[in-house]
Amino acid sequence: MVGADTAWIMVATALVLFMTLPGLALFYGGLVRSRNVLSVFMQCYSIACLMSILWLAVGYTIAFGGGDSPYWGGLGKAFLSGIDADSLSGTLPEVLFFAFQMTFAIITPALIVGAYVERISFGFVLTFSGLWMLLCYAPVVNWIWGGGFLADGGIFGDTGVKDFAGGIVVHETAGIAALMIAIFLGPRKNRTTPPHSPGFVMIGAGMLWVGWFGFNGGSQLAADGGAAMAITVTHISAATASLTWALWEKIKYGKASLVGLVTGTIAGLASITPASGFVDPMQAMMIGAVAGILCQESVTFIRNKLNIDDTLDVFAVHGVGGIFGTIMIAVFGLGSWAAQLGGLAIVGVFTIVVTYIVIRVTMVITPIRVDLESEVNGLDLSSHGERAYDMTS
Repeated sequence: MVGADTAWIMVATALVLFMTLPGLALFYGGLVRSRNVLSVFMQCYSIACLMSILWLAVGYTIAFGGGDSPYWGGLGKAFLSGIDADSLSGTLPEVLFFAFQMTFAIITPALIVGAYVERISFGFVLTFSGLWMLLCYAPVVNWIWGGGFLADGGIFGDTGVKDFAGGIVVHETAGIAALMIAIFLGPRKNRTTPPHSPGFVMIGAGMLWVGWFGFNGGSQLAADGGAAMAITVTHISAATASLTWALWEKIKYGKASLVGLVTGTIAGLASITPASGFVDPMQAMMIGAVAGILCQESVTFIRNKLNIDDTLDVFAVHGVGGIFGTIMIAVFGLGSWAAQLGGLAIVGVFTIVVTYIVIRVTMVITPIRVDLESEVNGLDLSSHGERAYDMTS
C-alpha cells in the first residue's frame, strides 16, 4: 500500500492547496464589495506564497522536527535539512508529508483574511500572517500532531487530544485570531453593503467542499478505509449543515439565500473536521444538523450583540464550528472530556496571548488600517492600483 498511500497524499496535497487557491479566494472575494475583490485575491495568493517559504525555512521543523522538547520540534529540519527523496515519514516520502502539511500552514492564516477585508493595510497582512504562522500555528501543530505535550502520552495520558484534521489546530486558532484582529481594527465605515457576487461565493464554497476531501481524507495519511470514511462523513456533515442553515434562515427571515446555504456548507465542513477520523455517517449528520443552526446564531450574536465587525464571520463559522466538532468527539464517547476541553482551553489561551503580541509588534512595524479615503475608494485601487471590473465598458 506504500505506493497507493503516496499517490493519494499527492492528490490530497493538491486538493488542500485548491481550497485556498482559488476556493477560499473566490468565496471571500464574492462576499466583499466589488471595489475590494482584487485585494482579497491578492491577500490569499500572497499568503500562500509567503507561508510556503516560511514553512520550508522553519515552520516545518518547529511543527515536526522531532526534537526532545514537548513544546516545539527544534531546528534540526530547517530548510528540510537531512531530508531527500528517499527519506520516509511513516509510509510516505517525508518531502510529501512536508508538502501536505504546508498546504495546511497556507490555509490557516488565509482563513483569517475574512475578518479584516476592506480596511486592512497589505503590509500588515503579510507581516502578521508570517509571524503568526511561525509563533502560534506551528507550535500548536507540534503539540497535537507532532508528538508534543497534548498528543498521545502527553499530559492527558494515552488518550491525548483528538483532533483528526484541524478543529483545534486550524479552526480554533484561526477563528480566535480573526476575532482579535477584528477588535483591534474596529468596524468598517459601512457594514451594510451586501456581497457583490453571490455566484463567486457559491463557486468558492463548492471548491472548498471538494478540496475538503483532501483536507480530511488526506489526514488519514493512507489510502485505506479510514480515509474513505473520513471523506464520506465530511460530505454528509456539509450537506446536512447546508440544509439546516437554509431552513433556519427561512424560518427566521422568510427566505433562504444562496449565500446562507453555502455558508452552512462551510460550517458543516469546519465542524466535522476534528471528528472526521472517528465518527460514522449518522454521527456526522448530527454534527452537521446542529452546526448549521449553531454557527448561524453565532454570526448573529457576534454581529449584533457583541457588535464586532468580523467581516466574513470567521470566528462564528470556523472558530465555533471547530470548537463544536472537537467537543462532539467527547459527546460521542470517542475521546476524553478532559483532553478535549483541556486542549481547547490551552490552545485558546495560547492563541489569545500570542496573537495579541503579534498584532502589537506588527503595528509597530506597519500600520494596521488604511486611511479613510483608501477605505472609501476600495483597496483594489488604493493598495494595488487595479480594478476588478471596468464599469465603463
